Amino acid sequence: VLKEVTQTFNVYESALCNNDVQVLDGLFFDNESTVRFGTAENLYGYKAIQAFRESRSPPGDRKILKSVITTYGSDFAVTNVEFQREGSIKVGRQSQTWLRTPAGWKIVSAHVSLMEACG
Repeated sequence: VLKEVTQTFNVYESALCNNDVQVLDGLFFDNESTVRFGTAENLYGYKAIQAFRESRSPPGDRKILKSVITTYGSDFAVTNVEFQREGSIKVGRQSQTWLRTPAGWKIVSAHVSLMEACG
């Protein structure tokens, strides 16, 4: 299960850095209960998340500083990542809750925030 989630997360990461909106859309659970809290937006429902992705500029590459992927049973996982974008003094944090569905692993909740780099 951990290997599956890690592989799916890697697909997400590649799609994010390359602004592959179609792949990103496919990785979020298509449901009104799906939530994404970003650095400047709160998005409720798959359609709101999809509209946000279509309208924003590509975020570009980021360096993963630390990544923790934890599975709970065979159908539930959480990913937590610290990252930094080139030229930024801030550290980003991303948490995602993943659910195994008949269509594969899907993000049902996501949160992204920024903080000042320590030390």
